[in-house]
Amino acid sequence: MADTIKLSRRNFMIGTGAAGLTIGILASCSNNNEDGSEADQVANAEPNPEVNAWVHIAPDDTVTIRIARSEMGQGTLTGLAQLVADELDCDWDKVTTEYPTPGENLARDRVWRDFSTGGSRGIRGSVDYVREGGAVARAMLIQAAANQWEVPVGECSVEKGVITHGPSGNTLRYGEVAEAASALTPPTGVQVKDPSEWKIIGQPVKRLDTADKVTGAQKYGADLQMDGMLNAAIKQAPKRGGTLASFDADAVMSMPGVRKVVQVDDTAVAVVADRWWQAKTALDALPVEWTDGEGADYSSAAFETELENALTADDASVANMSGEVDAAFANAAQTVEATYRVPHQNHACMEPMNATAIWTEDKCEVWCPTQNGEAALGAASEAAGLPIEQCDVYKLLLGGGFGRRGMSDYVSQVVKIAKEMPGTPIKLLWTREEDMQHGFYHPTTRARCEGALDADGNLTAIKIRIAGQSILAGLMPQALQNGMDPFAFQGLLPSGLDERVEDQTLKYTFPALKFDHAMRNPPVRPGFWRGVNANQNAVYLECFMDELAHAAGKDPLEFRLAYMGDAPELAAVLRAAAEKSGWGNDDGKSRGLCAFYSFGAYTAACAEVTVDDAGQLKIHRIVAATDPGYAVNPQQVDAQVAGSFVYGLSAALFEEITFENGEVQERNFDTYNSMRLRDMPEVETIVMPSGGFWGGVGEPTIAVAAPAVLNAIYAATGKRIRNLPIKDQSLRDA
Repeated sequence: MADTIKLSRRNFMIGTGAAGLTIGILASCSNNNEDGSEADQVANAEPNPEVNAWVHIAPDDTVTIRIARSEMGQGTLTGLAQLVADELDCDWDKVTTEYPTPGENLARDRVWRDFSTGGSRGIRGSVDYVREGGAVARAMLIQAAANQWEVPVGECSVEKGVITHGPSGNTLRYGEVAEAASALTPPTGVQVKDPSEWKIIGQPVKRLDTADKVTGAQKYGADLQMDGMLNAAIKQAPKRGGTLASFDADAVMSMPGVRKVVQVDDTAVAVVADRWWQAKTALDALPVEWTDGEGADYSSAAFETELENALTADDASVANMSGEVDAAFANAAQTVEATYRVPHQNHACMEPMNATAIWTEDKCEVWCPTQNGEAALGAASEAAGLPIEQCDVYKLLLGGGFGRRGMSDYVSQVVKIAKEMPGTPIKLLWTREEDMQHGFYHPTTRARCEGALDADGNLTAIKIRIAGQSILAGLMPQALQNGMDPFAFQGLLPSGLDERVEDQTLKYTFPALKFDHAMRNPPVRPGFWRGVNANQNAVYLECFMDELAHAAGKDPLEFRLAYMGDAPELAAVLRAAAEKSGWGNDDGKSRGLCAFYSFGAYTAACAEVTVDDAGQLKIHRIVAATDPGYAVNPQQVDAQVAGSFVYGLSAALFEEITFENGEVQERNFDTYNSMRLRDMPEVETIVMPSGGFWGGVGEPTIAVAAPAVLNAIYAATGKRIRNLPIKDQSLRDA
């Protein structure tokens, strides 16, 4: 049974930040006593001293590290705690974590900086200031001990939270000096450790959130319960651009448990009931009429024709061009051309969108799984019609994010529903069907790739024309650069174009190249789907590199390495994956390679497959090598790579969102399939951090999954699969 938050504790939880307490919504959600007795004990306990914004230490030496980023299974919670704990020199066995709120962050001049978690920046975007937070806290604790002993700070050292005065041998625990340390002025100019001094960073320590997940104690947004809480189900206009014309609330008000029928903006209607299933049942029975809008006739088939035409259109933005491209093609001994396609895809988080809100005339609070706490706070404030200072958001662990929960549409909805029932907690939970039909979809794109080879099989020029939707144009058009979306070229960009995408640059060195984008925007909400545009761009570049290698009569490994002279890190991961997989072995398995740079990390994969005479594909193993610069927790990196391959292979093999007459045709997991255990290959990860930079982990390796498998299929069958997903395609020529 889900745990209950007693509303009498609500004001206590609101004020935890200003008082420096380490008790928040996570502590409340971990209470196993429905009568709230344990919560009462916690609420009445003395607050733990705040050494600084990142570190709270209890008298028993428990260290609570406050984490601004969101945890959605990727391990960021543990990784960030490792960064702080190492600089703090505390005992890892005594570390716990909690989320501050974005409202608290705003009230404290954004002391925790950015609350957004995406782009594989959860750790690498926080490294400097969270490590500094741990180092400053350590300095304050040592200073407090030195003050108590009346000795110079230089005579004191610390290990695992125990401060020692060298000459006397006296010791003090962190818990004994934390209160005194919290009264000190934080020092400036504190140096963080050199990597050679790390003790916790770089170690495969156990994740802090695993035990509760294994035992089922972990509570997600969908599990949240409150005294007096009502439940809401929502239905949105099924067609793109549709609006709500009318509904007959009287037809369902007498149904069991129904409390209210609420219009949400001009696009949706919700039913509020005692229990969620009652709300959902009544919503299904509710007579509703919709009005069509722009996009009501949108179909995937028609848009595919538009994309095909865009591959040769004149209106394209050039992002990367160098060398004499036209001359190289004019003088080529051989030219190669191929066209690839990637469809719309949904994030398909296992936990559908949900949020819980309480609205009154002077306060609005929201509990939700979100990848961007500050954006959720802004959405709550706008929907509530209240100043942002009178609102707050309590983050919960996410049952999947993948970029979808960076959007706050579901937060706005729950607040607007709660506003109709002041003072009553309202939990909104989308159905799976709503989640499938109303996502922010990965854009569908096509690419026309052309290559010029000389008489010796050397690549002299390459062109890639991408045609498809711009995510920036749909979500933040102000970020376009003279009409160009730089994010459309992830992994293909020149260095120096834009610092925001410097971690997405091309690492091959080609004699001449031209990469451009013909923007075509359908009436479909685009979104940052895990790995974003690096996924399809890796397919386009790496499958085409494979085609070029075979056309040149060269080994695909050696062909790639010939153009990696300026990227030794990329060459290293490619060699490692190939060697570990047994590239060139004659063992009955066919192999395909891929190497790509994205999100600041170098990744490579070698897939081992067989395709039987009936065309049945079996992926036996994928060896992946990754160089993220530094690996905070190698065990987590290994798990992240395996998890990213589940996501990437699901998309490559099965996943496709299609539209007909403006409606999504895939409604649930029976028509939007994902990897099953029986299909999942063994994933062997080589973590090879070279140091000197901080790269991503959760997204870069998604990009290499599909190209490695597609290239391996060709090695097995001699047939190129250029359209994703692979499902329903014959892998062998008849």
